[in-house]
Amino acid sequence: MRFRIKPSSAFLPLILAIVLILGMLIGVKLVDRSGDRSMFVYPKTDKLSGVINFIEMEYVDKVSREDLVEKTIPELLKNLDPHSVYIPASDLQRVTEPLEGNFEGIGIQFNMLNDTVVVIQTISGGPSERIGIMPGDRIVMIDDSLVAGVDMPDTDIVSMLRGLRGTTVTVGVKRQFIPGMMEFEIKRDRIPLYSVDVAYMIDDETGYIKISQFSRTTFREYMEAAERLNALGMKKLILDLRGNGGGYMDQATSIADQFLDEGKLIVYTEGQASPRSDVKATSNGINLDTEILVMMDEWSASASEILAGAIQDNDRGMVVGRRSFGKGLVQNQTMFSDGSALRLTVARYYTPTGRSIQKPYDAGSDDYFNDLDRRFLHGEFDAADSIRFDDSLKFVTPGGNVVYGGGGIMPDVFVPRDTAGITGYYTQVTRQGLVYRFAFDYSDSNRATLSRFDEAGEISAYLDRQGLMDRFVEYAEDQGIARKTSDIRKSYDILHTQIKAYIARNIIDNEGFYPIISEIDQAFQKSVSLIGEGTRRNLTHAY
Repeated sequence: MRFRIKPSSAFLPLILAIVLILGMLIGVKLVDRSGDRSMFVYPKTDKLSGVINFIEMEYVDKVSREDLVEKTIPELLKNLDPHSVYIPASDLQRVTEPLEGNFEGIGIQFNMLNDTVVVIQTISGGPSERIGIMPGDRIVMIDDSLVAGVDMPDTDIVSMLRGLRGTTVTVGVKRQFIPGMMEFEIKRDRIPLYSVDVAYMIDDETGYIKISQFSRTTFREYMEAAERLNALGMKKLILDLRGNGGGYMDQATSIADQFLDEGKLIVYTEGQASPRSDVKATSNGINLDTEILVMMDEWSASASEILAGAIQDNDRGMVVGRRSFGKGLVQNQTMFSDGSALRLTVARYYTPTGRSIQKPYDAGSDDYFNDLDRRFLHGEFDAADSIRFDDSLKFVTPGGNVVYGGGGIMPDVFVPRDTAGITGYYTQVTRQGLVYRFAFDYSDSNRATLSRFDEAGEISAYLDRQGLMDRFVEYAEDQGIARKTSDIRKSYDILHTQIKAYIARNIIDNEGFYPIISEIDQAFQKSVSLIGEGTRRNLTHAY
């Protein structure tokens, strides 16, 4: 049954939350206007249920008890901290799926190009690859629904393609140079989600591994990557955690364990109702003799900060980049019978020297989540953070290196955001997505030739001979962006490299993208120059 709720009832969750926060020190007699009926909410009863029962029985309009509860719980949690959250049953799968390491669907990566679903990659071993779907295919129909040229949101496309394992979906595909529409019936399956974006050797001794998040499969993925690079002669490793918002703590601590001697403290947690709990290294590390450097930025959070803090505080390796996000609260998840969940903060993370990773949140959630904007406006992405030199937040590692608390992990070596090559022309073409669109069109038209190459270096060398920038400038002009010779000259390297990297990604995925884009990655280049200088030295003023 659906109930009509008047606008005034929209304030009920807020009113209810206020009542609950203030509490009822004594039983309160509630009487309706006629004075004929009354109800008592006694101190020893469940106040929340009592107030909701009273509203449901006595409120002037009909209300839905379920809706009232769903809206009230988030209001209560707002008074705690920014990371205690309520997840409705309808949202739980969407929220948890990225960290579970898999989903159920047809196994493609796609983008919308001119209101058409274009397959970028098929996931190796997935149902779409097995049945013959190819990169460059245009999906025109999904079951009986037309999805091409109808301006359908990406989220709707995803919901139509995903589904329970074993169910089927029929897609109508238009393939270049093939007349008519091809029809495929695809049986959905479990599709892996990878959190190690790429792992490769920079040179004969130096490896590079980029981790995008810490899901349930991250440690296994890391071990496979590290063992492969070890076999290739890796003696030094650049571990890139930039943009990694965290995930499961145990996945991060298991990776830290690979670099630390037995008994070394990795992290500890402690809270009002949670006694201190230490996580220490075992004797099982496979990278104990590997020189390690960790890259971070302002979007690195939570589990990323645990891993970086363990490396830094144990004098095991240096951290390069910018101060991390500062998310150091531990949540426990409680499930409800209707499929919803509550993630409640129960403890804080502390690095081995005793630094709390969590940045302050006393000013409220809005101020907390606007912190990065404030840091940007204050120039903290272009110069070393002022918090770096606050003696009240100073900690000293066993090796005598100075580290700082106050929220987030402070890098040993600061690298500002890279603004080289940013011109008005560059801003125009990137805002309209022309770099990516040109790269896709070029890949699509030259796929047969490009598919002959297996390595990023081969693709890059070939593209260097194709006059890409001249073609791109003409393409941008066709899209309404005027040629600006001076700006193009200044932005040439960054634009040319980005175009090549995106083309390579369309052909051989991240193994093509990252080795090429690293050529203009200032933080990456700085890390390569530092990795040969030893595991850790006092870099307190290395800015």
